[in-house]
Amino acid sequence: MTSSSPHEPGTLYIVSTPVGNLGDFSFRAVDVLKSVSLILAEDTRHTRHLLERYEIRTRLASHHEHNEAKTVAGLVERLSAGDSMALVSDAGTPLLSDPGARLVRAALDAGIPVRPVPGASALLASLVVSGLDTTRFMFFGFLTRSGRERQAELDEISAARHTVVVYEAANRLPATLAELEGTGNGSRTAVVAREMTKQFEEVRRGTVGELRTYYQENPARGEVVLLISGATPAPVSDDAVKEHVRELRASGMSARDAAAATARELGVSKKLAYGFASDDQREGE
Repeated sequence: MTSSSPHEPGTLYIVSTPVGNLGDFSFRAVDVLKSVSLILAEDTRHTRHLLERYEIRTRLASHHEHNEAKTVAGLVERLSAGDSMALVSDAGTPLLSDPGARLVRAALDAGIPVRPVPGASALLASLVVSGLDTTRFMFFGFLTRSGRERQAELDEISAARHTVVVYEAANRLPATLAELEGTGNGSRTAVVAREMTKQFEEVRRGTVGELRTYYQENPARGEVVLLISGATPAPVSDDAVKEHVRELRASGMSARDAAAATARELGVSKKLAYGFASDDQREGE
């Protein structure tokens, strides 16, 4: 796995590492890290502890947001020549709010195989113990700290009908919860998952408002994942459904298509929308 034939490129492996408990590391991940030519690490000092734990002696190189633009071309050249490499982040799955996307895109553009080595993820670990709906969710990573872009993100969270997952720094958690409460989300169910898989792991549930109060009085420490339940859509009146159907029918849609579009866009039942669409069709005959 350290190199391929002269005519074949190497492989770039995206390797997930433990988010806390060093026991959460797969046999395959160990084998891959032992066999590649180079391990690209966000922080080599941090990753070295993991490598020592599993007696992995592969050479390490720094790969982070501050040097990624400069190093990608040389790394792709080595991969193209046949060397295989592994990309890891400090904890969890690379590219999820961590560097590496530039390298992955460049490798794919150069025809280099990119392979995942799945494992721990703070995102998924927090989601599955949250008790919130997991059938659909939106992941925001770290929110923008200020300005219009942050407000746009908060507005998007307010409108989201599915579970929202956000990474947040512990010292900014109370302020973020206060902003969410101030934008009308105080009563939504939320979960703060802190220090997942570590000694002081904590999963605290409540409303956004309750958690804001708690963490203002009891400052959080460590790595934090904030999860928020989907917003309950406001009820739609029959008149609004009827008007929407009429507008779609006037644009040339069939009764069936207008009903399907109305149900999807307004979040009402297809049966209700089709009833109005059929009434509109009969009125037009």
